[in-house]
Amino acid sequence: MDNPQPQPVVAPLTRAAIFLVVTVNPGDDSRTTVRAFCDDFPGLVRAVAFRDLEGYLSCVMGFGSSAWDRLFGSKRPAELHPFREIHAESRHAVATPGDILFHIRGARMDLCFELATQFMARLGKSVSPVDEVHGFQYFDDRDVIGFVDGTENPTGQEATDATLIGGEDPGFTGGSYVIVQKYLHDMPAWNGLSTEAQERIIGRSKLSDIELDDAVKPTSAHNALTTIVENGSEIKIVRDNMPFGNVARGEFGTYFIGYARSPRRTEQMLENMFVGRPPGNYDRLLDFSRAVTGNLFFVPSLNLLASLVAS
Repeated sequence: MDNPQPQPVVAPLTRAAIFLVVTVNPGDDSRTTVRAFCDDFPGLVRAVAFRDLEGYLSCVMGFGSSAWDRLFGSKRPAELHPFREIHAESRHAVATPGDILFHIRGARMDLCFELATQFMARLGKSVSPVDEVHGFQYFDDRDVIGFVDGTENPTGQEATDATLIGGEDPGFTGGSYVIVQKYLHDMPAWNGLSTEAQERIIGRSKLSDIELDDAVKPTSAHNALTTIVENGSEIKIVRDNMPFGNVARGEFGTYFIGYARSPRRTEQMLENMFVGRPPGNYDRLLDFSRAVTGNLFFVPSLNLLASLVAS
């Protein structure tokens, strides 16, 4: 596709986000409604964003493997498949239902909330909600476990190269793959560790965010296992993780979201975390955090989305 217009997968990090996952209900009426919504999607985002031009509102919409076939029935993206579960002893990267992902970002939660409201009103009974998470920016861009998140994200052209499909899949250039997981943390157990023990698990200094020297950093450290090098170059993804929680229910978590031009990149990171590199040398953060959702979606360029619903 000539000059594809990508969705804003590399939009700047924001103070608020809503992660909304839905399934498409059976029947031709549901399919028709969802396809019509896809046609209206860019206009809905523009209409709400225009209410506050300094609100930096944006949204990325992605589609799961089975939903792609049901909605569009056309040629598939080369690497779109259901989320691959991982079992390793007590560690489990679960796969959960999800046909469409909305990743809504903005400087203010009210803008995100309004856009999500407009989406669900337009979709009506054609979809069923599966999961909705309201993310917020925590102190100093930290996760609820106290460490800065997303330090190694690429920027500029490097971010574009890491996330957007090029000539390797003609017809889907400008698209991206996104994997999402919702993690819940055992905060009493985590807070029971010393700062030094936490730093060895993450692989960074908690206060300064400086990466630990390789001489003292365990090979099981989180940032060691999620670093992948091929042919001498580090393979990057773009993360836009957000803290979330429900204090009354004792839920404290991180919503992981990773964009890449190939899902194999993120899948390899998860394999390293859950199984280990080598097997058994797993990410000790998983002793305190468990994944309760897991999905893989394809994010088409806006040009491709328009052509799909017009066909």
